[in-house]
Amino acid sequence: MSTTPETAPKRGSRLPRLARRAQLLEAAQEVFVANGYHAAAMDDIADRAGVSKPVLYQHFPGKLELYLALLDTSCDAIVASVQDALKSTEDNKLRVAATMHAFYDYVANAQGAFRLVFESDLTNEPAVRERVDRVTHACAEAVSEVISADAGLNREQSMVLAVSLVGMAQVSARYWLGAGNPTLPQEHAADLVASLAWRGIRGFPRTDG
Repeated sequence: MSTTPETAPKRGSRLPRLARRAQLLEAAQEVFVANGYHAAAMDDIADRAGVSKPVLYQHFPGKLELYLALLDTSCDAIVASVQDALKSTEDNKLRVAATMHAFYDYVANAQGAFRLVFESDLTNEPAVRERVDRVTHACAEAVSEVISADAGLNREQSMVLAVSLVGMAQVSARYWLGAGNPTLPQEHAADLVASLAWRGIRGFPRTDG
């Protein structure tokens, strides 16, 4: 359940440290997604979580550290989803579809965590840029391993194709969400892009090995 001003715990209520940290991260995500990094204030996050600012600072020494902790969680989530999608089947056509659906599921999540990764207003900060780049690289690495093993391409060739597929997935998913077209459901949109991706990648034949 989301932490809103109406549902936030009363100030002074005690939680175990890990539970408190999770609560603060949830509140911070809501504030950062709604306002962006620069407009978000630690006061707002503390109020959303129902804690005092000193409690917030006990867990996170500053706004950047809080943002980076949240970004780490968001980045890990999409990378893990892509890795799980690739492991879900040995059928490469289904792997492409599962990967596309992983990105669309991530972008469509009501919590809006994807905005921290793909639409951050703090990409000039090296620590943020490194994490955002890591998502593309880690997802592409996972995809490239499958391409290299099945198509017999070298690492550089496989990575170029993998980065292209990852870019197609995340850009199209963000466009679909922003367009808000009620006649194009999420499942159909993801299937369309998966079909386009498969028509291209299947041109690289699976090796006998």
